[in-house]
Amino acid sequence: MEKVTSLQVAERAGVSQSAVSRVFTPGASASAKTVEKVRKAATELGYRPNMMARAMITGKSRIIGLVVAYLDNQFYPLALQLLSNALQAKGYHILVFTAANTRGDADEVMQQLLDYQVDGIITASVGMTNDLTQRCAAAGIPVVMFNRGQAGDDISSVTSANKLGGRHVAEFLLSCGHRRLAHISGWSGSSTGQDRQSGFCAVLAEHGQDVPVIDGMFDRETAAAAARKMMESATPPDAIFVGNDHMAFAVLDTLRHDLGLRVPDDVAIVGYDDVPLAAWPAYNLTTMRQPVNRMVDATVNMLLTRIEDPATAPRRLEIESPLIQRGTTKGPKT
Repeated sequence: MEKVTSLQVAERAGVSQSAVSRVFTPGASASAKTVEKVRKAATELGYRPNMMARAMITGKSRIIGLVVAYLDNQFYPLALQLLSNALQAKGYHILVFTAANTRGDADEVMQQLLDYQVDGIITASVGMTNDLTQRCAAAGIPVVMFNRGQAGDDISSVTSANKLGGRHVAEFLLSCGHRRLAHISGWSGSSTGQDRQSGFCAVLAEHGQDVPVIDGMFDRETAAAAARKMMESATPPDAIFVGNDHMAFAVLDTLRHDLGLRVPDDVAIVGYDDVPLAAWPAYNLTTMRQPVNRMVDATVNMLLTRIEDPATAPRRLEIESPLIQRGTTKGPKT
């Protein structure tokens, strides 16, 4: 069978070929009556628009590249779904790649995205080298970093206010009467891990306290081993701030099932993200809630603004997070 063309659809619908093109072009204007006639004719003929041909004509693929470091953390599948839905609502689709946080792997993935001629790129917890940033700029492809910041003013980013979030956790635990605080941080090579640790430790330094810190690497097994090491010390902590919920679940399992400790009676735990699993009765985790819906909306709007107007300057946005108190901590002391 021969491919159905837009001209055949136009003839069946009794409209011009340009009207058919407008109906299948996101953001183009067409009357409701025209849309109804064209889509009816397209269905009857089995017509599907050739998106690759349109991309060659317009120079726009309507595809956004999304690079994510890992999907073990329950925060990222949720963010991926929300990003995909938000972009589809704007007439875009996403092309997802995974990349380790190593320069070689990230460089290779980004080059593939450039080869696909995507209209823009979102990186989720993946760092950007200066070389990559310059290559994307030279290709005219805007980039927005999601849930990861980076030094310099030449790249856009959207994060929660991680340093402030770390401060909130420290202030909350102190108000609960805890005095032996510890921190299992996110990967120290990431801005999110650094900022949460910085805010947390700064408050305790203001109170004259040193904080034991172990890098949990955003990894379950590493975080579990860190919890064991902390609790086996001569002065074990009475509260631990864990750099994200993914690690906090491993810490809770280790404390309760391996070490036989009571949470929060023996040790309180606070995480960061507030993924859906955090509210499950099995964990009931006190945590900082990342405002994922607001972060996704801001990321999409920032990226599409730069696609439509390449002269738009890069910007950084930090969105404040609330602390969600559940059963892994006791309430503040009066």
